[in-house]
Parts: sequence; C-alpha cells; structure tokens
Amino acid sequence: MERRKSLAIFGVILKGSHSTIGILSGHPRLPRSVLHCQCRKAHVPAEDPSLTSIVDTPAKLISTKRKHTTLGVLALALIPFTAFCLGTWQVQRLDWKTKLIAKFEDRLVRPPLPLPPRIDPDAVPEFDYRRVYATGHFRHDKEMLIGPRLHDGNDGFLVITPLERGKGASTILINRGWISKEKQYQQDRSPSALPDGQVTVAGLLRSPWKKNFFTPVNKPEDGKFYFPDVEQMAKASGSDPVWIEETMRMLSHCLISPYLTACSAKFARVL
Repeated sequence: MERRKSLAIFGVILKGSHSTIGILSGHPRLPRSVLHCQCRKAHVPAEDPSLTSIVDTPAKLISTKRKHTTLGVLALALIPFTAFCLGTWQVQRLDWKTKLIAKFEDRLVRPPLPLPPRIDPDAVPEFDYRRVYATGHFRHDKEMLIGPRLHDGNDGFLVITPLERGKGASTILINRGWISKEKQYQQDRSPSALPDGQVTVAGLLRSPWKKNFFTPVNKPEDGKFYFPDVEQMAKASGSDPVWIEETMRMLSHCLISPYLTACSAKFARVL
C-alpha cells in the first residue's frame, strides 16, 4: 500500500516538472490528444494530388532570347546564295577581261592598216584599238579642246583636230594629245604645233566613250567640251564620227606636248 502511494506521488512530481520546463521554455506542454491530432493533420507532400513529380514531367530548356522570325531566317539564307552569285560573277568577269586584253594585244602587234576613204561608224567597235594610218590636212580652224584634264599634276586640255583627207574621203577626228592650260589658245603655241601641210597620222582606232553620271554636259555652241562625245563633236566640226588616238605623225616638226619624247625630220612620236 505504501509502495503504491509512493509511485503516485512520484508520478505527480514528474508531471509537475514537465509542466514547469514547458512553461520556462515558453512552450507549454500540450496534451497527448492534441499532439496526436496535429500529427495526423500534418501535410504530407507525397499525398498531395496537386503535386507533380519531376520524374513524370522532365524539365524543358527555354531560351531567354527572342525567337527568330521568318524574315530573319530568309535574310540568313540569302547570305550564302549572294556569296555564290558574286563569286560566279567574279570568275566570269575575269574570263571576259582576260579575253579582252588578249584581243587588244593581238590588234596592237599587227601592222597598221590604211584607213579606207569611207568608214561605217557602226563597224568601228569591231576594230577598237586597231592600228591605222590616214593622210590629209589638219583643220585648225575647227579645233576643239576637251577639259580640263590633269597630266602630272598640271591642268590642261586634249586637242581634237579634224583631219580632212581630200576629195572623196571622209573627214575624221584626231586626238593629238595634251597641252597645258597656258597653250590653250593657238596664238600662244609654237608654229610647229600647227602644221599646215599634208601629214600622215598613225594611231589607234577607238570606239566612242560612254559618259558617266558625274561628267558635266558639253556645250558645243560655246565651244566647251568636258567629255569626248564623238557624235556631238563630229556634228559640230562637220566630220564623220570616227576617232583616232594619234601615236605617230609623218612631218618635219614636232607637236608641242608633254607626251613628246623623241623627234626627227621624219617622225614625231607621241607617247
């Protein structure tokens, strides 16, 4: 009997000590029934129906960059196509230029041909850079200057003089070379630069040039030419649209021009 009383008292003391410890720690001891209810109501993640496992739905890679548009894809696709077209064009241009140089070199090494009395202007491109020669008299009264033209840093003009070849033959245009601005007017030149006798001009037959966008418009009514328009200059001087770049002339005097490097009693070479 005494033993039972002692155990009861000891149990009361233990309960009191637990309550005291809970109160001192700031967490009062809750009854076992309350603790049991809290444990049953605790959230279990595996039992949550809204939970999605990473095993069932693997992660997806999402780019933070802006998505490519159709226009951008097309622009990228055009880059290799454009490079291929440009490369093909360069190869074709190289082949064309190589053949053109070979053709002109072949014409330059051939002996000069006498220029026929009448020339078809439409056939001139087929004989471009062909060496020819013609005999006649210079018409200095119909001389034309093209310029300004620079040569070795000096300002000047190209002298274009019609060559009248006599009865039954056409008059043609001769590019006699470059003169400085100080020799623009004929009275300022040496008399040897204006031969009045019969001369034989050797040179290169050239086809008409094409005017570029930046060249000013010629003013033939004022005698001002900025571009060698063969048709226009031939009409202004009463000549045929045939242009010859003079390289050699049979005469007894020299043309006053910086291009002259040698002179003799028979030939004056214009380089």
